[in-house]
Amino acid sequence: MYKSILKPFFFSLDPEKAHHFTFNSLKFINKIPGVSSLIRSNFQINDTRLEREVFGLKFKNPVGLAAGLDKDAKLYSELENFGFGFIEIGTITPKAQEGNPKKRLFRLVEDNALINRMGFNNGGIEQAIKRLKKNKGTLIGGNIGKNKTTPNEEATNDYVICFEALFPYVDYFVVNVSSPNTPNLRALQDKEPLTALLNTLQEKNSEKPKSKPILLKIAPDLTDSQLIDIIDIVKNTKIAGVIATNTTISREGLHSNLKNETGGLSGKPLTKRSTEVIRFLADNSNRTFPIIGVGGIHTPEDALEKLEAGASLIQLYTGFIYEGPALIRAINKAILKQ
Repeated sequence: MYKSILKPFFFSLDPEKAHHFTFNSLKFINKIPGVSSLIRSNFQINDTRLEREVFGLKFKNPVGLAAGLDKDAKLYSELENFGFGFIEIGTITPKAQEGNPKKRLFRLVEDNALINRMGFNNGGIEQAIKRLKKNKGTLIGGNIGKNKTTPNEEATNDYVICFEALFPYVDYFVVNVSSPNTPNLRALQDKEPLTALLNTLQEKNSEKPKSKPILLKIAPDLTDSQLIDIIDIVKNTKIAGVIATNTTISREGLHSNLKNETGGLSGKPLTKRSTEVIRFLADNSNRTFPIIGVGGIHTPEDALEKLEAGASLIQLYTGFIYEGPALIRAINKAILKQ
């Protein structure tokens, strides 16, 4: 039904309007008695063989929702009903911000891809916390970033504010320094500032009665030498792992007439490169830390390839939009067949 009826309708709308329409519709229908149970019965697979224990957390299955879709923690419970093993919210910044001017989200249908230059649009940390206080058991990752107006020299303060405020309400953290849509943000991926940022967060983490996993989300555009630096940084800062990868600034091999829009590219064109990054990190670190694989997962085969390359868990975003919620169940079924 998704591909034959819902997707053509959604894709007839402006992408950002379609997003808001979908969120409002899902929120509404899940309030109807019995609908949540019906969705769960159609999409969820409850099988202990799918369970994974990664960086000290127990995941009911390895298929998660990547950050970017539920930025403000508005729909994590409803989205979990579709069979996700975990939901990552954000990117959240200390203060609310509008993000970049519209139009800022584009479908490249010929390429099964999206380009976004959203710019960390979100309602700020306090609004997200209000919603997270209502969580009844969904495993949540908190993806955190800095406000656009915060200079890089003061960026650590923004990440610390988010970390401290979100700490009681999320199960793990993701440090996002790899979005291409906030000016100069990717400069924080350089070894020295990144090490300093992660060490500061780890110091705050160690002060807690029980620390929580901190992961780093990296760009797919890093060179091999930069990826070696990432491995060293993970080792030296003792963070829990890496999410590979964020969106790309590459436009190689695209066919859509929208290919020259600025922003981060996600979807099928990223499949190969994100898997290469996962494999490089896994092989060159001797698999000493967990990797969450994300980027261009549109089929169960794409997911299995990332797991084989060294990912412990995977996440969907663009593939979820193009293929629909049935993709989650199909991936979990494929994992069970292995």
